[in-house]
Amino acid sequence: MSHSRDERLQAFGRIIDTLDILRVKCPWDAKQTNESLRPNTIEETYELCQALLNDDASDIRKELGDVLLHILFYSKIADEQGRFDIADVCDALNSKLIFRHPHVFGEVKADNEDQVLQNWEEIKLKERGGNKTVLAGVPDALPALIKAFRIQEKAANVGFDWESPEQVWDKVKEEIGEVSEAIASGRHDDIEAEMGDLLFSVINAARLYKVNPENALERTNRKFISRFNHIEAAATAQGRTIRDLTLAEMEQLWQQAKTRHDL
Repeated sequence: MSHSRDERLQAFGRIIDTLDILRVKCPWDAKQTNESLRPNTIEETYELCQALLNDDASDIRKELGDVLLHILFYSKIADEQGRFDIADVCDALNSKLIFRHPHVFGEVKADNEDQVLQNWEEIKLKERGGNKTVLAGVPDALPALIKAFRIQEKAANVGFDWESPEQVWDKVKEEIGEVSEAIASGRHDDIEAEMGDLLFSVINAARLYKVNPENALERTNRKFISRFNHIEAAATAQGRTIRDLTLAEMEQLWQQAKTRHDL
């Protein structure tokens, strides 16, 4: 169901009014701070990610609302402190979108996605208060896999990249060899370092072939869980636990699980 622009604005106004009332009349809402809300914000973001993975429209709508509530809440707290309000947030975002899309709102040409991304990085380096270096915009707190992907994206957007995707496989093979050498040395620190290099190169390969490594890994996680659950369920059906199965029995059930259509 699609609402008119006026209906969307009215709905936005209603939630702001409701939050204003809750902030005054609800003991829990009244005591919240940026610090107290932050862990909940992280949790709500992950719940939204789960709904997106499940492609469940009802859950996506619900979780988007929960994330929006947090955005409004932080803006409300800032308003009470005389720092900014939700209008300032929206205006700043609107200005940023216009500034960073000169190929839409200006005279800059960008005929494909790669050119858009290259322009985006250059603009971010030039804008006031923006990133002072190419990689400064990658948050330190990002999970390592996502962080590696974003680092590689940003470096590629300013021209630091392989000339063709096929070249990355030589690097992957090189890193596998160095992991083997580190394992042979028996030095744990070297093994960890080389494993990191190998993972970084595989993430790079995913990027070059237009695959988001986080999504790819999560797809494999879900597949593994489903297949492993099949092994566990089969053991239970036999009146046994999974620990009672031999490795050969587990492998047989694993192969059986691979033939199921829902995997």
